[in-house]
Amino acid sequence: MKKATILGIVVVPLFVLSGCNKTAEPVGAIEMPSNEAHIIRVSFNQPKSNPQYIALEQMGKRLQERTNGTYELSIYPNELLGAQRESLEMVQIGAIDMAVVVGSLMENFNDDFAVFNLPYVFQSKEHQMDVINDKTIVGDLYTSLEEDGLSVLGAFHGGVRNVYNKHRPVEEPSDLTGLKIRIIESDTNIQMMSHMGGTGTPMGQGEVYTAIQSGVLDGAENNELIYANLSHVEIAPYYSYTQHLMVPDYIVAHAGLLENMTSEHREIFLEEMKHAIDTQVALFDKELEQAISTAKEAGAIFNDVDVATFQEAVQPVIDRHLASPEAKALYQTVQKAANKEGSF
Repeated sequence: MKKATILGIVVVPLFVLSGCNKTAEPVGAIEMPSNEAHIIRVSFNQPKSNPQYIALEQMGKRLQERTNGTYELSIYPNELLGAQRESLEMVQIGAIDMAVVVGSLMENFNDDFAVFNLPYVFQSKEHQMDVINDKTIVGDLYTSLEEDGLSVLGAFHGGVRNVYNKHRPVEEPSDLTGLKIRIIESDTNIQMMSHMGGTGTPMGQGEVYTAIQSGVLDGAENNELIYANLSHVEIAPYYSYTQHLMVPDYIVAHAGLLENMTSEHREIFLEEMKHAIDTQVALFDKELEQAISTAKEAGAIFNDVDVATFQEAVQPVIDRHLASPEAKALYQTVQKAANKEGSF
């Protein structure tokens, strides 16, 4: 297991308040007046229309009601508190309280998270959600980061990631030759995109549109919601259903958040977090249909691919990450839990 560390030096904006009370305090402050509401600040990298944001917003309202105003959620969308990597670092040091981060970033803290980021590891959305929120499967993995200041509260469905670009439809790995594709920062993703035929280029989400538009990138890979809601369809009209990843989005909190709650408030908070996850999953399919319709109206050209050729191409990546007995055992557990209905 890779030991968790702070990933880099973080420059925290002065308006980021930790300790989470309504009174402005210096960054890093943890004391708070007992008669004021605890404001739980949540970093989020997508717009307010995203089902994850909506689910968290609803959670915040219920949490405030059930704790009689003791706790409130304040969600900052569109990378207002920084990109996911920076937000995760700030959560670890306690500068902010929570963040929603893509699963690939969790590999920097514990190598075993890579199992859930492997190509084609999940057979369906139902399979993924059954696994990543099952304590008998992920309990030890999620608690492994607590001694380093992080609590994994659960995971959202992050959609199925597919490739899109500005030049041509992609039907087989050779069609990606010579194309620079934005990926999430992780060794697994760099290796994966190389085996898929392209060149993986890590980059923050907020920079992708301009990078494709200017030619720094040829395309990216993500689900249809991101593709449509961030207007990437305007500069990369070819969307190809490679279905290569179904990476979870983890809800991560600073370990002190739960530790400082009363047992009653902690129980309420965790109940509402579970409800938020269920809400997000229920909202996702509806939003997905709307995103596809919006993208088509904007000129998107969707195409199917020969998925089997991509599965074969990335098999060496899977084999490489299952070298340890622990990773292999976890991967086998995931496969046993597969719901074959709706599989690739």
